[in-house]
Amino acid sequence: MNLRYSKEYDTYRQSLQEFLKGWPLQGDEAELPKQKQEQLFRQRGVEAGYVYFAIPKEYGGAGQQPDVLKSAIITEEYARVGAPGNCVSQGPALLAPTLIEFGTEEQKREFVRPTLRGDLRWCQGYSEPGAGSDLASLQCSAVLDGDEWVINGQKIWTSNAQEADYMFGLFRTEPKASKHAGISYLLVDLKQPEIEVRPLKQMTGALDFNEVFFTDARAPAGNIVGKRGEGWAVSRSTLKHERNLIGNPNMMRAHFNSTIALARRSQRGGRPAIEDPLIRNRLAEIEGYVRTAEVSHLRQLTAEAKGEELKVMLPMMMNKLYSTDTMQKIMTLAYDLLGADGMLAPTAEDIASYARTHTSTGFVEQYIFSQGPAIAGGTTNIQLNIIGERGLGLPRDLRVPK
Repeated sequence: MNLRYSKEYDTYRQSLQEFLKGWPLQGDEAELPKQKQEQLFRQRGVEAGYVYFAIPKEYGGAGQQPDVLKSAIITEEYARVGAPGNCVSQGPALLAPTLIEFGTEEQKREFVRPTLRGDLRWCQGYSEPGAGSDLASLQCSAVLDGDEWVINGQKIWTSNAQEADYMFGLFRTEPKASKHAGISYLLVDLKQPEIEVRPLKQMTGALDFNEVFFTDARAPAGNIVGKRGEGWAVSRSTLKHERNLIGNPNMMRAHFNSTIALARRSQRGGRPAIEDPLIRNRLAEIEGYVRTAEVSHLRQLTAEAKGEELKVMLPMMMNKLYSTDTMQKIMTLAYDLLGADGMLAPTAEDIASYARTHTSTGFVEQYIFSQGPAIAGGTTNIQLNIIGERGLGLPRDLRVPK
């Protein structure tokens, strides 16, 4: 198995590395607020063809021909130097590619460019209090009244709703249809008095999640993505992007390397922890998991580049599950290395700068956070069922008779 890129792609990587010499910004630009620096660099990345790579130019992207290998190289190189590549928030990462696939021309022109620029902030309205892991049983309703949808009900665990301008979400529009067939995918303006957002405080002290209440809230009839009652198919596209985002091995490798550095500077019995045989065994075991993820990722890229995704469908289904489990192993080891420092609460700076693992409290924040992805984006139990039933052909779970 050849794990090297071809000469063509090595040349592409070199040209990208030349571009990345422009980060971090220098001179007066280095004095700009961090958010302004990132916006400026992304703007240059779009013009150079390295940011929002395959999004068409008319919608604010770089307009390059889709190429999974070039996209992978871009991701690797941006992560290597810590440069701001594609914005990974929910709008650019989840909604924009969904609109490119399912949206009308009007929706693409109205929403994609301002979303990529960060001028429109989005949250995802899927989870509901009574639905649990059975997303298709959601009850938040949307009824067509003239040229508007009238929305009533509640969403929960809605990430970043307190700062979002819009929600993309699933709403029951056909109450008499079977549960999967009665759902539509709508875009809802959150800045209206008929919508109330209540933050939920997490054990880290962060306020990332919210409850969202709709009382006769309204959305234009044209804000439906895909066909009426067929929102389930649209939502699966969004979930695919979300699971790939969670399952990316680059973050796994970055956190593992940080944990190795922590083991080098931590002490056990008066010696560096990395010299402790038990710590070394745990590091070696995790290295195996991380390398397996990286090799599997390369296999999947190769298959996708050849249009042969079906050959690696099973490992693709396992990406999210595997990365969740491995990240928990990494962060549990890091937490054990912290010793008494593990009792420290994450600082406001740790909470504000997500995925910060170069301080003790940053590791504490990430250790706590690592428990969450087993629930987010489809729970681990649901993922195991999907792999068993669709990947391995096992019998379906027993259903409780109605």
